[in-house]
Amino acid sequence: MYAVWPYIQTLLPSIGLLYLLYVILKHMMEGDRRERIAHAQWEQEQEELARKKQQGSSHS
Repeated sequence: MYAVWPYIQTLLPSIGLLYLLYVILKHMMEGDRRERIAHAQWEQEQEELARKKQQGSSHS
C-alpha cells in the first residue's frame, strides 16, 4: 500500500502556519473595519456638536 503519512507530516507545519496567518489577518481586518466605523461615528458626532454650537451662537 502506498504510504501517505510522510507527505502529510511534511505538509502539516505549512498548513498550520497558513491557518495561523489566516486567523491573524482576519482579526486585523476585522479590527480595522471596527476602527473605521468608530472613527466615522466620532466624526459624525463632532460635526453634530459643531453644528449645534454654531446654531447656538448665531441665535445669541
